[in-house]
Amino acid sequence: MSTEIVLPEMGEGVVEATITRWLKAEGEPVEQDDPILEVETDKVTTEIVAEAAGSLLKILVQPGQMVAVGTVLGIIGLPEEDVSVPSPKTDGQVDQPVPSTAGAALSYPRHHDRHPPYSRKAAGKRVSPVVARMAVEHNLDLTQITGTGHNKRITKKDVLAYIESRPPASPAPTAPVSPSTPTPQPPAPVPAKVPGQVVPLTGIRRAIAEHMVMSKATSPHVTTVFEADFSAVMTHRRAHKAQFAQKGVRLTFTPYLIAAIAQALQVHPMANSSWSDEGIILRPEINIGMATALEQGLIVPVIKQADELNLMGLARTVNDLAERARSNKLTPDEVRGGTFTLTNHGVSGSLFATPIINQPQCGILGAGAIQERVVVIDGMIAVRPMAYLCLTFDHRILDGATADYFVAEVKRVLESWQ
Repeated sequence: MSTEIVLPEMGEGVVEATITRWLKAEGEPVEQDDPILEVETDKVTTEIVAEAAGSLLKILVQPGQMVAVGTVLGIIGLPEEDVSVPSPKTDGQVDQPVPSTAGAALSYPRHHDRHPPYSRKAAGKRVSPVVARMAVEHNLDLTQITGTGHNKRITKKDVLAYIESRPPASPAPTAPVSPSTPTPQPPAPVPAKVPGQVVPLTGIRRAIAEHMVMSKATSPHVTTVFEADFSAVMTHRRAHKAQFAQKGVRLTFTPYLIAAIAQALQVHPMANSSWSDEGIILRPEINIGMATALEQGLIVPVIKQADELNLMGLARTVNDLAERARSNKLTPDEVRGGTFTLTNHGVSGSLFATPIINQPQCGILGAGAIQERVVVIDGMIAVRPMAYLCLTFDHRILDGATADYFVAEVKRVLESWQ
């Protein structure tokens, strides 16, 4: 008996995804729980696993196509089984309602939120976001297009066929040329420019770009920089690194930073907030995002209730999220709900930076590389492991003094670690 491979629910508000690649070929054997394909939402790339063993009898959706949750992507069964299934809905046939754009400034951009609002109906029938966008871009009257999709819905192919079948626009009339009027000479040919390579945008790269531009346009960004002495943290880490390793946990500096941020957010709750036109929204939970570099971009998995975890719990969670982020195993829910973000840019040697706020949060703290530097302590010259802490904050919410108090608390926790 064959088993359908269905695009599953991938988190609250996720209604569609793009197929990025199949990990198995048609006819190839599949074991239960084997990764079988990768799909990409506007936030994460994740693997879909096989729910049954057998052979991959049929691939119904090709890489690059966007489909709705619940779409049948392929069929698993016995090699001799006969497979006969209807064609799946693709990006020109997604029949999903567009989520409300109310409070759009407080939500991460989605594929269909990336453009101005379009009419989603033609001749009384709903159309996909792709079709609606193409209609606006090409100034089309959708009622003039015959749909060939399910229930005569207008698909992307219908729109493209209609555009190609339209007669070219008539050239503007020209005035007659009299014999005495010199015949205009054509302009000299312009040397053709050699085009550069265009790297197609992935969903993650496009989402990063749009989110960063939106953030800079939304919040007045201000960055304040402090310097912290990591002597206490390094002493503690040396004393406990082996103990953590015995339990299979790698102890890095990130858990220390997250613990210090969580404590500072409790002391200064205004830094754990979001802006709204009605007032400042104080977040009751402390959910700290951890910016993680990937080959194809950046992702921010979220440590939920970070203030409730001890150092061991934070280290274990950091290891787990970072590992699964780099192997495309995060779920959309694991990159949602952050109230503050840490970017540990020092791992690549950067000393300090001016991070961009992860909307709709109030601030993001960047930690630079830890370096031994000469400092003056109580009138004495000493060498200490120092790092810059760079807080970028929303100046609508925090003033300079409040932001400084917050970073000073982070610094205090790190420097007094026991």
